[in-house]
Amino acid sequence: MTETEILDQYILQHSDPEGDYLHQLYRATHIHTVHGRMASGHLQGRLLKMFVHMIRPKNILEIGTFSGYSAICMAEGLDDDGKVWTFEINDEMEDFTRSWIEGSQVADKIHFMIGDANQEAPKLGITFDMVFLDGDKRTYVKSYEMSMSILRSGGFILADNTLWDGHVVDAAYDKDRQTSGIEHFNDLIAQDERVERVILPLRDGLTIIRKL
Repeated sequence: MTETEILDQYILQHSDPEGDYLHQLYRATHIHTVHGRMASGHLQGRLLKMFVHMIRPKNILEIGTFSGYSAICMAEGLDDDGKVWTFEINDEMEDFTRSWIEGSQVADKIHFMIGDANQEAPKLGITFDMVFLDGDKRTYVKSYEMSMSILRSGGFILADNTLWDGHVVDAAYDKDRQTSGIEHFNDLIAQDERVERVILPLRDGLTIIRKL
């Protein structure tokens, strides 16, 4: 094992366990989907739950449900009256994801919808306290602006994959549309006077943004 892998194991061993259900979901995601690594996973999942505990949001918007792992993690941290409203644009994921969400102990806190969050979320008429942005990287800027329009002042946006395997600093990927989408998003956030922001080097990069 490399030093990084050893440290990763150490971190996981000294953090809260993900639990049997999430472990099974993570494994099933890797077996039954093409891009299993897109699931949040143990460490990021525990961070999401902890963050929800810290800020105690009533309504969370998730853009990009994938297999439901992150939605379940966030719902675990909610108070009894809290809700996660999560959108997945890929309808081929619906049966797999819905079965895992409905089988979880927090199913009553999760509203899972198939559709484009950029179009559908504003129609809910909800002012959100927190947004987890983990959808199409090519439309991160559009998703960010939409999220800002329905996020309360003092609310948070957590944006995943903002280092994109290091491609954001590799000129070889300048013409890649997903890398370009992340780069434009990062540049916008860095200059946006409406927010405070910090990038954490967790997994593939996690940006925490606070709306002023």
